[in-house]
Amino acid sequence: MEFFETVNRRRTVREWADKQVTDEQIRAMIDAGLKAPTHDHLRNWEFVVIHTDEERTTALEYVKEWAARHSPSEVQTSASLMRKMYNYAVPRQYRMLQEAPYIIIPFFKAGGGMFQPTSVSSLNPVASIWCAVENMLLAATAQGLACAIRIPVGEEGGYVANALGAPKNYFMPCYIGVGYAAEGAQIPEQHEYTAE
Repeated sequence: MEFFETVNRRRTVREWADKQVTDEQIRAMIDAGLKAPTHDHLRNWEFVVIHTDEERTTALEYVKEWAARHSPSEVQTSASLMRKMYNYAVPRQYRMLQEAPYIIIPFFKAGGGMFQPTSVSSLNPVASIWCAVENMLLAATAQGLACAIRIPVGEEGGYVANALGAPKNYFMPCYIGVGYAAEGAQIPEQHEYTAE
């Protein structure tokens, strides 16, 4: 797939086809992530790949409980695009990950200054991991795959890091659900912007 076509096709999907994703496709995504720029050239990143039901239960316990407590009100047809997407996405936060053929959870190493930055360097680990994540999303799209992202809220990141045995001072920026999009899967409506 040509690069700009890949960029234009990358969208979040929350419904999955019953189609096998290969380990090689997941490795290609992680390899693409590892090509991202990094502030220290060390790539202090770890990637946990979730595939079995047992792994899902461990990794998604917090999301399941969160999703049970959060249900948006009925959306009006005249609502903003943001509100429509919120009302569509929030009820699917657990299911979109639970049903994804694979889940990749990236972790990045950061010092304590990340939460109270005192210099530009304090935020470099966060910027670097998001460069890696975007490379992974583009690699998935180039392979015909789709992704769904959930960003942890509150204590969720620490809870998941502990449940999965992440090393001390490693933080998760997101979950990445990976699979083939279901036929007719809803693609979020977007405002169109250009450089013009």
